[in-house]
Amino acid sequence: MAKDYYATLGVSKSASADDIKKAFRKLAQQHHPDKKGGDEAKFKEVTEAYATLGDEKKRKQYDLYGQDGPTGAGPGAGGYGGGFDWSQFTGGFGQGGVEFDLNDLFGDAFGGGRRSAAKARGRDISVDITLSFKESILGAKKEVSIAKVSACDTCAGSGAKPGTAFDECKTCKGSGRITEMRRTVFGQFSNTRVCDTCDGAGKIPKETCATCSGRGVMRKEEAITFTIPAGIENGETLRVPGKGEAMKGGAAGDLYVQVRVKPHAVFRKEGHNLAMDLSLKLSDALLGTTVSVTTIDDKEIEVKVPPLTEPLQVLRIKEKGVPVRGGRGDLFINVAVAMPKKLSAKAKKAIEELKEEGV
Repeated sequence: MAKDYYATLGVSKSASADDIKKAFRKLAQQHHPDKKGGDEAKFKEVTEAYATLGDEKKRKQYDLYGQDGPTGAGPGAGGYGGGFDWSQFTGGFGQGGVEFDLNDLFGDAFGGGRRSAAKARGRDISVDITLSFKESILGAKKEVSIAKVSACDTCAGSGAKPGTAFDECKTCKGSGRITEMRRTVFGQFSNTRVCDTCDGAGKIPKETCATCSGRGVMRKEEAITFTIPAGIENGETLRVPGKGEAMKGGAAGDLYVQVRVKPHAVFRKEGHNLAMDLSLKLSDALLGTTVSVTTIDDKEIEVKVPPLTEPLQVLRIKEKGVPVRGGRGDLFINVAVAMPKKLSAKAKKAIEELKEEGV
């Protein structure tokens, strides 16, 4: 039965060359037999389909004549399917002019690929910290002590005794990289990785550091200082570059700080603004008053409450909120009027007079 290469790749007959290539990449990664759950039969099917549809000339012939090709000879005699030669596939080239870059297609599917030649990097770590509401609004300097793998203080992470000479690494001949040939269903292809002997440095010290025994790193308690930006949110994560675990011959990982903010007894954060509630006596709401308010940065300010202030009215105090670039947000005061628990005879008389005036 003739094979439908378009159906095999899951594309339409009008698909562009780029769409066909993308479909092949996805399916090849999914079914590659060297990967967990891979399917060699499926992998061969999609690669066979791409060997035809990925070549402009072969695709035109396939569209005209089908799988058997222009001769009608059938599989194995010049058509596309049976004549597919797996031995032609190598790390850089496919059959009939269709190019395959295995490192690009499969990344680390074969145990490293190009990525394994990248510079090594230490492990990322994370810590949780709790901030006061004031610290979250105004920002703060914080310090945490963490037991982690850090660069050796004696050799600064090199693993060499201070002042010692270095020899060229014999394993990688000074390049810091090892190129290996790997064999797959395609044939052979090359894989480059960091040299394990010199950790990518390309050289070996004549004498190793006595403190870390040449490892360049050691586990120890380290105090890390970082800045909390003003206005950070509860639950936000702060990244501190280069403060994760160290690795010999590579960059340190990052520290991720998970932030928790304690609620405040008075203030609430609303974007770049702060909000608070203010309870007034009925007489103050009617006649107006001046109240003293302590701001988030512990400054006393006088707030004027105008006469006949209604319940739920909001007073705005400019630039007393969250610091932002070029200024600060505002403070919004939500006014609540407290009704008296009881009235004296004098108060009742005064209210009766107000009632007579229609108030």
